[in-house]
Amino acid sequence: IAKFSLQAKNQWQGGALNRTTINDYYGALEHHTRENPFVFDNDEPPVLLGKDRGANPVEFLLHGLAGCLTTTLAFHAASRGIEIEAISSELKGDLDLRGFLGLSDDVPKGYKQIEVLMRVKSNAHRKVLRELAEFSPVYNTINGKTPVVVTIETY
Repeated sequence: IAKFSLQAKNQWQGGALNRTTINDYYGALEHHTRENPFVFDNDEPPVLLGKDRGANPVEFLLHGLAGCLTTTLAFHAASRGIEIEAISSELKGDLDLRGFLGLSDDVPKGYKQIEVLMRVKSNAHRKVLRELAEFSPVYNTINGKTPVVVTIETY
């Protein structure tokens, strides 16, 4: 019952714009289809040759990390009887485009580092709160070694 399979479907719209639809998923031993799918546009700012019609994918990664850390902390604290009055966070990721552009083999293609500052209004010790937040699946996916298998089909 604890096993879930999540899906996202993406379609290039031209230029830097592409659209992701999130609808179907499998969980709690059955397939689910949302009544209203979630649709997200990914674009780039003009300085990166886009038209700024949506956050870029690495910004969405920060959004996913922030949301997952927050939800994880809130749910795990509640399950342990720890009261939380407020949670806010600020995230900053450092990128050097020389890696992405293939201009340097010495520069990572993704974030060099992501800094997360979470402000939590609670009487619990910050070490306990951090340990609870670190149950986050997104945190563990980014921080771990989750394999990503990319298959290209041509038509």
